Amino acid sequence: MGKNCLLNSLIVRKSFYLRNMSIDIGGMRIRYKDKDDTFLETHLVSKEPFGQFKAWFEEACSRKEILEPNAMCLATVSKEGYPSARFVLCKGYGKDGYKFFTNYESRKAKEMAENQNVAATFYWEVLNRSVRIEGYVEKLSDEESTTYFHSRPVPSQIAACASYQSTPIESRDILCDRERKLEAEYMIPQKEVPRPSYWGGYIIRPRAVEFWQGQRDRLHDRIKFRKPLNKEVPDGKFLHEGEDGWVYERLSP
Repeated sequence: MGKNCLLNSLIVRKSFYLRNMSIDIGGMRIRYKDKDDTFLETHLVSKEPFGQFKAWFEEACSRKEILEPNAMCLATVSKEGYPSARFVLCKGYGKDGYKFFTNYESRKAKEMAENQNVAATFYWEVLNRSVRIEGYVEKLSDEESTTYFHSRPVPSQIAACASYQSTPIESRDILCDRERKLEAEYMIPQKEVPRPSYWGGYIIRPRAVEFWQGQRDRLHDRIKFRKPLNKEVPDGKFLHEGEDGWVYERLSP
């Protein structure tokens, strides 16, 4: 076989391999918590999900290794049933729900307009903990959105004005040009940046909040708070009565 033929054969084989190869990462493992560090019902600091979330969130905030403890993965579904997920920053939480802000013309906003049902997940790897939220979204008031918008650093306000989120763009230069024009208009004379009508906040009103803690033996702990189903009565064994209209139960890992 000639040198060129051999080279072409090797190229073809390599190309075929790259197209068809499957990378096996099934052996990847990390060490979770030991059996003496389980998450039991007796460890709950609150019998409703927001008090329990506060305890876990504050612990996550105290760990320097966790750079953005308020990062949550928000999942939405289009009217055709196609799911999508992305990370956003939670900017407030309490018994009313979990708040975040975004562009009202983004993909996620359009999907939330079509389908209010969403899910969100916090994951704090250092603590081997995760919180899963299922519920529906509502827009925050214009007043609350404006107040938060003006609490952001001015460069962040300008970025929100410069980006038409989720729309195709020819190049990054277009964004930079918009940014320069807005900086010249608002930063040099130090004028207030008006909140764009297409930017504002949402609140997730949860129907269920699950607290997950990883265990070394893979028998992970899962305690889920949820609203009771119609005529459902806690039995104190599988389903426990919580506070503020919530019930909670342990799920198999």
